[in-house]
Amino acid sequence: MATAAPKQRARRPRGPRRESMSKVDTAWLRMERPTNPMMITGVLMFAEPMDVERLRKVVKQRFLAYRRFTQKAVDAPTGASWVTDRDFDLDWHVQAAALPGRGDKRAMERFVSQLASSPLDHGRPLWQFQLVERYRGGSALVARIHHSYADGIALVQVLLSLTDTTREPVAGDELHASWLKHDHAHVARRVGAVDRYVQLGTRAVEKGMEMYRDPSLAAVLAKEGGEIARELVHAVALSDDPPSVLRGPLGVSKRVAWAEPLDLEEVKAVGRACECTVNDVLMATAAGALRSYMIERGDCVEGLTLRATVPVNLRPLEHAKKLGNHFGLVFLDLPVGEGNPIRRIERVAESMNSLKNSRQAIVAYGLLAALGMAPSAVQSLALDLFSRKASAVATNVPGPQQPLYMAGCKLREMMFWVPQTGTVGVGISILSYNGRVHFGLISDAKLIPDPDNVIQRFGSEFDKLLYLSLMGNWDHRLDAESAFQLIPSET
Repeated sequence: MATAAPKQRARRPRGPRRESMSKVDTAWLRMERPTNPMMITGVLMFAEPMDVERLRKVVKQRFLAYRRFTQKAVDAPTGASWVTDRDFDLDWHVQAAALPGRGDKRAMERFVSQLASSPLDHGRPLWQFQLVERYRGGSALVARIHHSYADGIALVQVLLSLTDTTREPVAGDELHASWLKHDHAHVARRVGAVDRYVQLGTRAVEKGMEMYRDPSLAAVLAKEGGEIARELVHAVALSDDPPSVLRGPLGVSKRVAWAEPLDLEEVKAVGRACECTVNDVLMATAAGALRSYMIERGDCVEGLTLRATVPVNLRPLEHAKKLGNHFGLVFLDLPVGEGNPIRRIERVAESMNSLKNSRQAIVAYGLLAALGMAPSAVQSLALDLFSRKASAVATNVPGPQQPLYMAGCKLREMMFWVPQTGTVGVGISILSYNGRVHFGLISDAKLIPDPDNVIQRFGSEFDKLLYLSLMGNWDHRLDAESAFQLIPSET
């Protein structure tokens, strides 16, 4: 008698893998606006032409080693998730491109501006690489990655993981991470009670407008929450940034430009003369460039101070290559109304030192997490409330100080721009690489239609600082009064 064959259990078709998105990453996903796409845009320029197939091979081996980049961001009222794209197409994500006409720097800036204005396709994983195979004797890679994947520090490291320290990669040869910035390591160690910050952030998001109008409510919250809550109250109660050519209604077109790089050793020399950090020197240089441009545009800048939101890393530095957003934001003063270049450095340094001793970055992280859970209407109110307090976003990422190679091509220069949020329409990016400092500017076309007119001022503003440093007394710190004696009238 034949025995019945064992029944085969029907297999359920496997659906796409789904993972919950973190609250902070969700906040960045939901901040997307037609006027401000939430993506980080980078340009890597190479000394030799690169073939798109060689680039795809590197991307497949190294970039897609991060499984997150094969996943789509799917938002829903119950929360956002990462879902594996079952129709993932590498050829769509890595494309060849060409510049019109002579293919010079101006053409490249227009090309990057167009891409920076174009939102990524939310039906696919939110990233795309465009390779200009012929650019100034070499090639250029334009990378766009949505901010919901990770913050700028993490994404710069991810992009650098595509590079090698030699033209022909050697097994086991990894890029040394000693270039990572350690200024805010003490901040990372203080992030232990994030849930508490999220709770306070949720209260601030819900009550932000009331706190803004009712100081007594702010005082109660400060009494309840101690130092952290006082930082939160301070952030909410900051005055709006004053009207200027840098603020106004936004459009849907972005403009980008980048400056000729500065010599990093010369920047360090100015820092030593003024007894301040490289970052202080660079942000003061940016303030001077904006001041000069605003004056030319007819703004009255006398005594004017603007703010820039500056990201502060909150993750242990050894985890910087992990994806996700782990940073807070602080409001840095930009003294565009100060005519003395050295006094501008002093004021930037004072503001930065004050921020280093505060918990403003941690509180901002809690607010971002709270925004990731809040209803869209509350998100919009809170985003508008906080974005009115600054005129620009400013980032400074120290890169590796050695030549790098990708797909056998030497990396000559690189620059990136982070997105602006809410009503902010100007972004300043600083990145150092191989002994040089690169400045980039991204702006809303309705505010600054001619970013080259701003970016070309960075070099001349730094030259003033370098001149004063070289002319000063090397046995004493260069201060504003000494600078005034060297240059009695505003330059």
